[in-house]
Amino acid sequence: MSSSGIPRGGRPLSETEAEDLLRCICFKTGPPRTVGVELEWLVHELRDPRLPVRPPRLAAALDTVRSLPLVSSLTFEPGGQLELSSRPAGSLMECLDSLAADLRAVRSALGPLGLTLSGYGVDPWHAPRGRVLHEPRYDAMETALDRTGPAGRAMMCDSASVQICLDAGQEEPGPLGYHRRWRLAHLLGAVLVAAFANSPLHGGRLTGWRSTRQSLWTDLDPRRALAPSQDGEPRAEWAAHVLDTPVMCVRADEGPWAVPEGLTFREWLRTGLPRPADVDDLRYHMTTLFPPVRPRGHLELRMVDAQPGTDGWMVPVAVTTAVFDDPEAAETVYRAVKPLAEQAGTGPAPRNPLWLSAARDGLADPELHAAARTVFATALEALPRIGASEEVRRAVAAFQERYVVPGNCPADDFEAVAS
Repeated sequence: MSSSGIPRGGRPLSETEAEDLLRCICFKTGPPRTVGVELEWLVHELRDPRLPVRPPRLAAALDTVRSLPLVSSLTFEPGGQLELSSRPAGSLMECLDSLAADLRAVRSALGPLGLTLSGYGVDPWHAPRGRVLHEPRYDAMETALDRTGPAGRAMMCDSASVQICLDAGQEEPGPLGYHRRWRLAHLLGAVLVAAFANSPLHGGRLTGWRSTRQSLWTDLDPRRALAPSQDGEPRAEWAAHVLDTPVMCVRADEGPWAVPEGLTFREWLRTGLPRPADVDDLRYHMTTLFPPVRPRGHLELRMVDAQPGTDGWMVPVAVTTAVFDDPEAAETVYRAVKPLAEQAGTGPAPRNPLWLSAARDGLADPELHAAARTVFATALEALPRIGASEEVRRAVAAFQERYVVPGNCPADDFEAVAS
């Protein structure tokens, strides 16, 4: 272990070993039974969210939150966004209840400091927010992403999301099989983008996107934020995608990290330059890939904007879990979203026509609207079967009535206020 905390001295990794490792660790199969959530929040001034929160005040508030006895893991994003990551839970309600309790504790600590948590996909009023965290990882990330424009800095400092983590699925075919769940995630993902779009403003201006956050991911990098091909076997396609994506950085024990341009991990393995890569380098490289669905043993669905209100985040978690983990719902929803593949075409998410329309138009897109109506109706039927509380079912039904049935999304409310 180096003085920087980075393991060093591992045996150099071969290309074949890397491919085998990726196939083994990224899709761990078994009966779907666990759910997790990662919630990102913008930290705003309580009395007027349009007022900037100065970095020293934000840093002091974050120190206060760090002292809380939380069940969830607490981290902070480069712009000072607060992130709570639940432990893997055995049921939907176990996950929701645990995370909700931690959120109440965080809000109670921030309130007396005059601060609050805000649920928007991007900061509506402040752009760009300055980077609060200055660490080698984020210094390197900023350098790498700056090569393709401003979207990288905005993603790092101005965005927030609801990320839903579900088991990869079973080994055998069928509605709960990992191959089907992988395909479902990339088609349903566009529906989730459209239904929960909540970022039409950035820096005080309407952007023309209902999910500006998703548009940032679209512009982020030539390859880093893209999904792999959906045509082949998921394990093989993901392994190739990881190895053929350029490395963001080469970590060092001391000093700034190198940020090579265009060096894929496969080329790094073959050349051994600037130093031999080991297993830990491969694991780290995977954390610098940001596709809309990231396999990490489980599936991490990364496409949902942060949601408004105290408990608005529960709705996408409940809907997604219901239609993934209930076999009957999974089959119904897969049939409903499968025709969306024609609109998506052959391009990867999030840059194909389906995902672009979801981010730009929300449920105003007629195909996405029709699919969303089926998804929500099916989820409401499945939620009692997976043990969802009456309160959660009411929240999903209210969202369905307010947004899904008429073909709207939370962004449409914000646009009405801003106009």
